[in-house]
Amino acid sequence: MGKLVQIDSLIIRVYANDHLPPHFHVITPDADALVEIATLEILRGQLPRRAEQTAMTWAAENQPLIAAEWNRINPRFPIA
Repeated sequence: MGKLVQIDSLIIRVYANDHLPPHFHVITPDADALVEIATLEILRGQLPRRAEQTAMTWAAENQPLIAAEWNRINPRFPIA
């Protein structure tokens, strides 16, 4: 649930019943990071440079999709 995309071994996911601020998770075999949807700022964790570039490029192009998924599965904390 909440898996938005998989690019090679990189997964971008939004979890249900998650905490604020609205964010998504970037998961690789060796690392993970929590990224704020509004700013695309890494709030926690680290990613290898290539994985970060891939994830942020995809996220920048798909912010409305990420926000819609957050709103769908986290109705307590909707993004306005």
